[in-house]
Amino acid sequence: MKYQAQLEELRQLVNASQRSEDAQARVVMSLRKNFPEFNWVGIFRLQGKELVLGPYQGKEPRGFERIPVGRGICGTVAITMRTEVVPDVTADARYLTCFSETRSELVVPIIKEGKFWGEIAVDASRADAFTRDEIALIEAAAQLLAERV
Repeated sequence: MKYQAQLEELRQLVNASQRSEDAQARVVMSLRKNFPEFNWVGIFRLQGKELVLGPYQGKEPRGFERIPVGRGICGTVAITMRTEVVPDVTADARYLTCFSETRSELVVPIIKEGKFWGEIAVDASRADAFTRDEIALIEAAAQLLAERV
């Protein structure tokens, strides 16, 4: 993977965190800092039949603090438990428009002991913004967080 230094930074941040919420916030901040092309990074946690917004970096996602499971890209990932890469959100009817500048989205599940716990969502203002290495890094971040939730 191309981003070994960033992965090591994430590992250190997660390991240094006393609480799960701290680890989540640190991962979000690190991803946003290291990848300025990501205009929004956040974590949604499953609570009942909804995804509830946790730590995030970027604009406030008004109206999208809670997303029903099964609705939109985030809600789909809650059901499939698979990473979703949307290269062009304007071409995907499932996309819930939170920010007009978003052109591509990546949503990676956080799976704890075989069960969906939550997800990392990343928006970018450029279409087809996510490389394989960036996807792999965010999937690794989700695995790190799964060990702390």
